[in-house]
Amino acid sequence: MTTEATTVAEGFHFLEAPRWRDQRLWFADFYGPQVWSMREDGADLRAEADVPGQPSGLGWLPDGRMLIVSMRDRKVLRKEPDGTLVVHADLAGHATGHANDMVVDSHGRGFVGNFGFDLMAGDPIRPAGLHRVDPDGHITQVADDLWFPNGSVITPDNVLLVVETFGNRVTAFDISDDGDLSGRRPWATFGSLPTGHRVDQVLTELRIAGDGACLDATGGLWIADAAGSRLVRVVEGGTITDEIRPGSPVYACALGGAAGTTLFACAAPDFHEKARRSAREGRMLALQVAVPGCTP
Repeated sequence: MTTEATTVAEGFHFLEAPRWRDQRLWFADFYGPQVWSMREDGADLRAEADVPGQPSGLGWLPDGRMLIVSMRDRKVLRKEPDGTLVVHADLAGHATGHANDMVVDSHGRGFVGNFGFDLMAGDPIRPAGLHRVDPDGHITQVADDLWFPNGSVITPDNVLLVVETFGNRVTAFDISDDGDLSGRRPWATFGSLPTGHRVDQVLTELRIAGDGACLDATGGLWIADAAGSRLVRVVEGGTITDEIRPGSPVYACALGGAAGTTLFACAAPDFHEKARRSAREGRMLALQVAVPGCTP
């Protein structure tokens, strides 16, 4: 697929976790450190929250209050109607690395991944757990042995898909009525599990280093390939149906816009913390695709 990318917003550090909601695109700037929202064309840019602990995954409770992952202190924050941020859940005693991406279901339960190790310090890769944060803030580990659980989506038939950045795969779970996970299975496999545990070595073994992801209306999963400078659309079983190379590394994506067919992508020259903190080269790209996003 050849699709021209347009820059709709720029001047950020490192963007992640884009979400389309209420006719606006919401996203986190890791090192800003802020959560922003804007219209489809980048107009009416608003700072929605300051998160000193480094914002990442975003979601909303059924009553409309926003949840924000605070990475470094391993918390989920909640934005109250008056704009104040309060601690919704404290994952510090549960997550084994920086808290990361999150998806929130229709009941207000957040499924939160974490790094599992200190990525920026160059520590060896270690598998991580996945935690469920209930609407009352109660925390339960619902899965383990995930190789950097990252972008996650929930399908219309209540299946949780978790992209494993260093695992060469997307893993599926059935979500029960009470929020437990079962039926763990590969949804898409791109290659074997890496043989080593050094990040630089593992990156050479990955076909797709999946980061953020979003679901379209026909069940296709768009994944930002963090090592491949591309966006790929994958269907169950692992077949890549579409590939877009926007001319920059990309780290997360979301479908939205008035027609639902705008694919937003978070772009930056690399993911290295020191370089991204010291520069404002993060951009939000927009591309047009054929299939609209999946609406809850």
